[in-house]
Amino acid sequence: MSREDFEALVVDELDALPDEMVDGLDNVIFVIEDRPEDGSLDLLGVYEGFALTDRGQYGFGELPDRIVLFREPLLSICDDEETLRDEVHTTLVHEIAHFYGIDDAQLHELGWA
Repeated sequence: MSREDFEALVVDELDALPDEMVDGLDNVIFVIEDRPEDGSLDLLGVYEGFALTDRGQYGFGELPDRIVLFREPLLSICDDEETLRDEVHTTLVHEIAHFYGIDDAQLHELGWA
């Protein structure tokens, strides 16, 4: 899948998320990169920033938090577009949850890890 098609798929999945999930996102950007810095195919996405629960003095002038999806790892585990959409959706929910301060243990309990 081309980078442009992948980006369009991610945008579609972002648009499909519930308003309650995305309306609270403040100062967050979504980024697509080919692979993590270490070049591995093990990591599908990452949240880089300060969770809402850790934003004591957070305020004006802060660089945006980032939610990064890694294109090549996601493509490597999916055999078709439907599976890719499911994985992108799950990865977006997982990383957005980190923005809200939900850790991996809680995500695992909820079935999103």
